[in-house]
Amino acid sequence: MTQANPAEPHSAEASEARVMRLPINRIHCYAGNPRRQINPEYDRIKASIRAEGLDQPLVVTQKPGDTDYLLQAGGNTRLAVLKALYAETGEVRFESIDCLIKPWLEESSVLLAHLRENELRGELSFIDKAQAVFEAKRLLEVELGIPELSQRRLEQLFKERGFPLGNAIISKMGYAVQTLLPLIPQALGAGLGRPQVEKIRALERAVGRFWTARQLGDETEFRSIFATLCQRYDAPDWDLESLRNALENEIAEAAEQSVQTIRLALGELLSGRALTDFVVDKDESADDSMEAHEACPAAPVKPLSQLKPSSGDLQSITHDRLSATSQQDEKKRDTGKVASEIEAEGAEGVLSSTTDILSSLRYSRANEVPSDLQSLRIHAHLLASRLAQHHGLGDLVIPMLNQGLGFLLRDVPDSTLSETLDPALLGQVSTLWWQLAACAEMTVAPLESIIQHLDEQSILRQALAQQDAGLLFDSVWTLDPGQVGHQLWRQLSDNDWQDCLALMDTYRQLHQCAAESGVSLWD
Repeated sequence: MTQANPAEPHSAEASEARVMRLPINRIHCYAGNPRRQINPEYDRIKASIRAEGLDQPLVVTQKPGDTDYLLQAGGNTRLAVLKALYAETGEVRFESIDCLIKPWLEESSVLLAHLRENELRGELSFIDKAQAVFEAKRLLEVELGIPELSQRRLEQLFKERGFPLGNAIISKMGYAVQTLLPLIPQALGAGLGRPQVEKIRALERAVGRFWTARQLGDETEFRSIFATLCQRYDAPDWDLESLRNALENEIAEAAEQSVQTIRLALGELLSGRALTDFVVDKDESADDSMEAHEACPAAPVKPLSQLKPSSGDLQSITHDRLSATSQQDEKKRDTGKVASEIEAEGAEGVLSSTTDILSSLRYSRANEVPSDLQSLRIHAHLLASRLAQHHGLGDLVIPMLNQGLGFLLRDVPDSTLSETLDPALLGQVSTLWWQLAACAEMTVAPLESIIQHLDEQSILRQALAQQDAGLLFDSVWTLDPGQVGHQLWRQLSDNDWQDCLALMDTYRQLHQCAAESGVSLWD
């Protein structure tokens, strides 16, 4: 095998690639390497090369006029390891390595080759890949003498060069690089992926549509608010819900409407409904709501003591159970800690608390449901809080983790909702409130167990204390029970529907667990 003469460097402009042995000090990592973080496999790769050497040649190329070489397709970690080993050991075997030298084409080809290599290894974060794609776009524009490549043309060029990307993903990458990276670099650098970027983009569009439709200000003002709030919440542990809550508060203040109304409006926009379908003028909403109320009369009023949760035939969700004793013990310890934290917090920070619970206890909708009373209560609180938050009722759910079903409702929905929502959406929110009330057993629980947790002036407390079902039905739009499917089940998003089913299942499991343990849920 031929060894390159340092005084007479091999020209990589030859028509064919060839293998040669090169000193490692003549080979350089590619400055435009898509990977911007340290390879988590660095130590493993170093140990492997120390023990067995390099298992395959590095692929290098040489710019016209240069005397040294640069990596043409991947290998940046392996080259860094080789240089570190040579510096540490001085061993001859690390001084020179076999390389496959390929002809120089253009820098965009080098960048795309590194992208392909990293893509095959699955090593790139979404933002690293997106930045590399748009750097390749810039290089192609320079090389082709085109001021601005369209996404369609870029898609075609990438396909021709062996790195196919769809127009939709290029658009999302452009949003991440051009809009989000200046605002939330920490979150993106920590691994914020494509699904989260899509959610942020959808949220920005929904808020922007509402802002424009309600004439709350010009687009520049909205962009400034969005940018400021993104920067405020930028952190490695990015929480989209915090951004959404902040945006809703800004809109509510500008629109002079309740935060609950705004959350519902954004929820509908995010689900694809038109703005005019659910936001109505205050002077029209009262009449519309009354007409709809008369068209769908409330169920007959019964004493609260006779109001029982429905025993319908909904099939409960089947869940895998945790079986290992060590897992159960660990979960119980974690559960106690989380329960104490929630009780200390009270009703504040419900959403963030319950999000922490989900990760701390490692629950999922699909396969892990707790099996002790306190863990089941925490799980019920999480699900109820998430459902309520998505429907403008988040401030009504309070934790109750030492007895009952894990949560309570502090009051009925805000009366202003009936003035700002159209009848269909008001029916959905009201029906969900009753669903949550049933899962918390608000109307069948021992009064002395829950009354102390309700606000003194709340309508719910008054109705329960006075056993006045009429007061409660007058305050919460109560549809014919036969309309629950139409007004609630069909309208819920897929995620909310799964949470609703899981909440009902958790309700059943709480009672089953209490019965098997010989205890009363309300003692």
